[in-house]
Amino acid sequence: MNIIVTGGAGFIGSNFIFHMLKEHPDYRIVCLDKLTYAGNLSTLQPVMDNPNFRFVKLDICDREGVYKLFEEEHPDMVVNFAAESHVDRSIENPEIFLNTNIIGTATLMDACRKYGIKRYHQVSTDEVYGDLPLDRPDLFFTEETPIHTSSPYSSSKAGADLLVLAYHRTYGLPVTISRCSNNYGPYHFPEKLIPLMIINCLHDKPLPVYGEGLNVRDWLYVEDHCRAIDLIIHNGRVGEVYNVGGHNEMKNIDIVKLICKALDKPESLITHVTDRKGHDMRYAIDPTKIHNELGWLPETKFADGIKKTIQWYLDNESWWQPIISGEYQNYYEEMYGNR
Repeated sequence: MNIIVTGGAGFIGSNFIFHMLKEHPDYRIVCLDKLTYAGNLSTLQPVMDNPNFRFVKLDICDREGVYKLFEEEHPDMVVNFAAESHVDRSIENPEIFLNTNIIGTATLMDACRKYGIKRYHQVSTDEVYGDLPLDRPDLFFTEETPIHTSSPYSSSKAGADLLVLAYHRTYGLPVTISRCSNNYGPYHFPEKLIPLMIINCLHDKPLPVYGEGLNVRDWLYVEDHCRAIDLIIHNGRVGEVYNVGGHNEMKNIDIVKLICKALDKPESLITHVTDRKGHDMRYAIDPTKIHNELGWLPETKFADGIKKTIQWYLDNESWWQPIISGEYQNYYEEMYGNR
């Protein structure tokens, strides 16, 4: 099996590549990544010498380059992780999200149509469903929940999802979509909540929390997500959407306090900053469909996963230190400095 993984130098994509090379050592994995600010080639260093792995620096919007790669590799499957994904950045500059997340997706699917494919898989997000009220813990996102986006980011992902389903209906392209809750784990870019709080704690820096920190997210350890995608691309029904969630709902403020406790840092480091525009209150996924059809359930409890994640950042400063000392530091100041 020959699989093109786009966005494979990012957080979830890189973990998926590690998973696939471990679980399917006879597969060839081709990583396509533009290496934007969130793509880090050093993440893939452990597999660079693997004879079944190839890295290609390429923008998924580059139609000529994508077609050339398909001609060279003749992929059986494409798993599309490539996306602009940070909500704050989408509020500041929506256009790059529309280009990458929608136009890029269309370019990949056109290549799949032109050169043939067994499966195109779109990695999406639970954010396409909007949010749920905090006072209704009985409500969960299912695959039948209407799309109701809140940010330019989630709108661009929803647009891509609709396009994927349209390509299936119009052209018969064999597609699947997964919509996952918040991931955490190794190689998570330091602008996101959990790695940001870990690294700031280690430096005794302020821990910026939006509003009162009461927003609830459903957290899933990244390796559990990778297992789910592996199952979907091999056994999922064509044309179907699968929700992937952990039943690990946590308030943002509670996660920050947990990290403070784990690192023996005072909660006085917590700084409440002006809330994000259109900030969703609660995400919660019902994973019944993927459990019933494919037998998937999350294996990692949050208490265990967060310990492993914190330890990974303690052990891998050589990975994250170059990130926070570069362009990201300027962005950090722009986003949080005047709040």
